[in-house]
Amino acid sequence: MIVVTGATGNVGRPLTRALTEAGEQVTAVSRHAAAVPDGVRHVAADLTEPAGLTPALDGAKALFLLLSGDLHAPGARPADIIGLAEAGGVRRIVLLSSQGVATRPLGPSRVAMRALEDALRESGLEWAVLRPGGFASNALAWAESVRTQGAVAAPFGDVGVPVVDPADIAEVAAACLLEDRHTGGVYELTGPEVITPRQQTEAIAAALGSPVRFRELTRDEAKAAMTRFVPAELADDTLDIIAAPNPAELRISPDVEGVLGRAPRPFNDWVARNIAAFR
Repeated sequence: MIVVTGATGNVGRPLTRALTEAGEQVTAVSRHAAAVPDGVRHVAADLTEPAGLTPALDGAKALFLLLSGDLHAPGARPADIIGLAEAGGVRRIVLLSSQGVATRPLGPSRVAMRALEDALRESGLEWAVLRPGGFASNALAWAESVRTQGAVAAPFGDVGVPVVDPADIAEVAAACLLEDRHTGGVYELTGPEVITPRQQTEAIAAALGSPVRFRELTRDEAKAAMTRFVPAELADDTLDIIAAPNPAELRISPDVEGVLGRAPRPFNDWVARNIAAFR
């Protein structure tokens, strides 16, 4: 049995599918009741209350750990989940961390994530750490405005980073959960190209076959929108990166191809698969 937290999200959903297609039994964990593929067990649990994970971990051999936004807030104790998993007999944890742990180690949310990585290394369990940069699926935040106004609003319109397709993250995670050769691996996950918000908007417009306007937000406007969903510290750390990425954050990592044996998917590919959200 493999437990997938965040199982209804942009990474967890394709990961659950990949594991079931590989013949694994999967327990999908999400905060609320949700539809899951046939044969998948679902457990509703809030990771800010780790004890609620106990039923999900019963009989599990591995855990994919994806933190909800509130587990990045000051005072959160995500390392308790590692202890709970170890006590429940889990042998392997694959942690979805962040590229910023290496590229911006002093950011408040990055310090906390580094501490979680360290706790995992020191646990005695088998482990692997995934450090993605920006997600292609962050563009879904624009879907409503594209549908209703034919417009995208985002900060730093001409500053790009190599956003990664969540489906690639999921495939790498599946490999790390299933293959012993990835134990102790730390993988930086990016897409194959640097792409700006304005260029992402153009890609969406091309896929729709209709124009989409771009409006540049100020940093304060962007932070106000982000803090509706994530702690202010995480919003600031993210905005620091997308405002002025450093050379390490602009680097195209070889790790997706190293694990999967193929190049990472470009943003256009993600758009083509998800264009219905923007119609």
